[in-house]
Amino acid sequence: MSDPMRPRASLRTAVVWEVLKDALDRRVKANGRESLDVLDTGGGSGNFAVPVARLGHRVTVVDPSPNALFALERRAAEASVADRVHGVQGDAHGLFDVVERGGYDAVLCHGVLEYVDDPAQGVRNVVDALRPEGVLSLLAAGLGGAVLARALAGHFTEARQALHDPDGRWGEGDPVPHRFTAEQLTGLVEGAGLNVAAVHGVRVFADLVPGVLVDTEPGALEALLKLEAAAAELAAFHSVATQLHVLGETPSAGEG
Repeated sequence: MSDPMRPRASLRTAVVWEVLKDALDRRVKANGRESLDVLDTGGGSGNFAVPVARLGHRVTVVDPSPNALFALERRAAEASVADRVHGVQGDAHGLFDVVERGGYDAVLCHGVLEYVDDPAQGVRNVVDALRPEGVLSLLAAGLGGAVLARALAGHFTEARQALHDPDGRWGEGDPVPHRFTAEQLTGLVEGAGLNVAAVHGVRVFADLVPGVLVDTEPGALEALLKLEAAAAELAAFHSVATQLHVLGETPSAGEG
């Protein structure tokens, strides 16, 4: 397993990591440079930034939390990639106060879009950070997964509320400001001028399976990972995924 694949964490990151790693490898082959400049917006303590740096790339992490950036620095040092990971305090709204516009081969925007006031503007901001041949990895909360989770917990009124709410919220106590369908996310990516290269459902089954089963049944974790990977690309399962991942490419990158 790759670095972000620590057993239980792997259920949350495996599909995204494989898609991202493949996209970065293709960028390396296309532009002839072994090391890419990668921007990780909202990258926190480096769940993706450090593994990306271990591939040999230079990663800039923008996050509003000083504590997360401190943890990032420590994790990068422990992984011996401190020279390739740079953390700066900031957010998607004021992105170009802290990083260069048009300066990156790849941008990660994972778990950020849910919390910005204007998701469309948020996507346009991160896309503006890309070079003419660049790739965007966008991961955001899925509407269907939240509806299913509330229903299975017996909160049927909240499930129906989320289903009909413009932002996919199940009520006043919902901690997530925005949830998305696959169509909404791809629309935001295309609206920002990128081509959609791939869409994947993330955590289609993982959040529904009892943890004790995964932890105690021999081979269950590996089998569940394989099931998640098999279902991730199938559009039928996007509507029930906890998260949705969209890979966007600049038109020139796609042609390359």
